Amino acid sequence: MWRFPPCDTLPEKFVKALIEFEDHRFYSHCGVSATAIGRAIVQNIRNGRVVSGGSTLSMQVIRLSRQKPRTVWQKIVEMFMATRLEARYSKEEILRIYASHAPFGGNVVGLDAASWRYFGHSAEDLSWAESAMLAVLPNAPAIIHLSKGRKTLLSKRNRLLKQLFE
Repeated sequence: MWRFPPCDTLPEKFVKALIEFEDHRFYSHCGVSATAIGRAIVQNIRNGRVVSGGSTLSMQVIRLSRQKPRTVWQKIVEMFMATRLEARYSKEEILRIYASHAPFGGNVVGLDAASWRYFGHSAEDLSWAESAMLAVLPNAPAIIHLSKGRKTLLSKRNRLLKQLFE
């Protein structure tokens, strides 16, 4: 498994890309975004299946640490635990925890390992395109990957780059 020690710092480009892609309101909520949960419920009802979970980055940190089945009950537990996480850790610490433990496809875990594995250099040297690629990868690491689902991965990355530019 490709895993490095936890991140001490995070590159600004990656942080901006991650927040834009995963949790627009990261700095303004207390672990749970009612707007994101509401949007997810509406999208899921419209599609007749789960297409969005509405998880904040804090909720994702909790899910990564617990590795429980994805059920409505577990989502409620994650919401409660995310508010506790936010009460104990700063936003920057939560981002570092997420970046250190997020799956980046295959056996690659954590931002630093992913940066070296996929691009051959440290996370501090990531370009905007590389940062955007790594920001979207944990969203579905089993489905989109540099070696499979490449078209979907590039599409998500390019859409994120456009959002960041705008």
